[in-house]
Formats: sequence, C-alpha cells, structure tokens
Amino acid sequence: MTHRIHSLLRTATGTAAVLALCAPAQAAIVDVTVTVQNLAPVNSISFAPLHVGFNNGSFDAFNLGGVATAPIISVAEGGAGGAWQAAFAAADPTATRGTIGGLLLPGATSSLTFRVDTSLNPFFTFGAMAVPSNDFFIGNDRPTEYRLFNANGSQNLTTIGIKANEIWDAGSEVFDPAAAAFVGNNDLRRDQNSVVAFNFAEFAGFNGLTTGAGYVFNSALTADSDVYRISFGVSPVPEPGSYALLAAGLAAIGLVARRRRVGTPALGTAAA
Repeated sequence: MTHRIHSLLRTATGTAAVLALCAPAQAAIVDVTVTVQNLAPVNSISFAPLHVGFNNGSFDAFNLGGVATAPIISVAEGGAGGAWQAAFAAADPTATRGTIGGLLLPGATSSLTFRVDTSLNPFFTFGAMAVPSNDFFIGNDRPTEYRLFNANGSQNLTTIGIKANEIWDAGSEVFDPAAAAFVGNNDLRRDQNSVVAFNFAEFAGFNGLTTGAGYVFNSALTADSDVYRISFGVSPVPEPGSYALLAAGLAAIGLVARRRRVGTPALGTAAA
C-alpha cells in the first residue's frame, strides 16, 4: 500500500510538472509597493501627490536648462499632473502609472502597490510639486536615471533619496508669495518664461506665512537637508504554471488521504 501511495504521488507530481513546462512562458510580473516619506523639518515644505510611472525609459518630462513644457508645468504649478499623465501614456502606452497619496506633510508617509512587468517597464519615473511655491517640484530629468529592475528581472535599487539642493524650479511662474500655492492665491500667477533649474533657497521667502494646512511655515533647509525618500518593496507574483503544480500536488495528497480514510484498496487489487 505504501509503495502504491508513493507511486501515485510521483505520477501526479510528474504530470503537473509536464503541464507547467508546456504552459507558455510568462513575463517577470511582480508587485511593487512604493512608499514615500516627507523628511523635511517640522513646519517646512510639504509635497503634492507623487505621480509615478514604471516604464521603458522613453518618457522625458523635462531637462535641466530647458524650457518647461505643459507636462511638467502641470506637476510644478498646482500638483495635479493631468498633462504629465497624458503625455506619459502617449509616449509609453505599456507603462504602469499612478498617483500616490494626497498632500504629504513633514514627517508623513504614504504608499501604494503596483503590478509591474519588469521586462517591459524596468525604469521608474516620478514627479511631485513642493509647497509652498509657485513652481517648485521634485522629479528625474533623465528617463533612464532610475533603473528599478535589471535585465533578468532582479531588483536593482531599494530607495531614492532627495535632498533640498535637488529640488527643481520649473521657471514657468514668477516667484510671488501672494500667488504661491499653499500660502497664497494661485489665480494671481504670472508667467516667467525662464528655464528649469535647481532652486531651494527661495523657500525662505515664505517664512512666517500660514500654510493651507494651518502651520506657520519655516523653511529650515540647507543644501544637504534630506527632504524626500521613495522606497520600493518587491514581491513576486506566482506564474500560472506554479499554480497548476501546486493544485495537482494538493489534489494528489487529498486523494491519498481519502483512500486511507475510507479504506479503498490499491488499484489492481481485488476486494475481499
């Protein structure tokens, strides 16, 4: 009887393995949990929702020294990012895109999980407005700057850290606290017609103003101040062949257990 049980298990497992091998090859699909954290000092800068995309490296939202166009302006001036998302979808239709959290106050954290095809979308692109400001933001100016997955699908980086001196000024809106988002009336904005550049020093110009969240702003930033962190947690998604193998194994175990419970004789053995 024991020999027969072992034979049955070997047959079931072998059949399941053959079925798994015959199944079409699957892409490396993973679940990626993206966690964002505002590291700025208390009562300092906050951030609008983070727009993200896992992609093939073809969407270039802006460039240092270049004139800001509608996609990055939609992030930098108000944070909504509608034009950024639309341009991303047009440039890379297979990208996995989304928006994480709401207003991220100093010390706050938010996260969201995405299902990603690592073979199609190994790169990570992001953008979020920094407030209070007229047109300040964080983001990557090279679409291939952050490669999250290697060619074999393995995770290539776990965190992205941003310092104050890495905050961008879109150069699209004149600096004016009275017209700045989060402390003023953005309807009063005026076009600047400049270029994208690094700029964090102007945050001090908002010191003493009451923010939309109710706290009195105090920049307290130096060039090396950590202001933002993006972390990635990756979990594999089992392929269909793995499910088939598991199901076959469970079925075989269940059959053996049932035969032992009801006393069914081994196949090929006549009942007494």
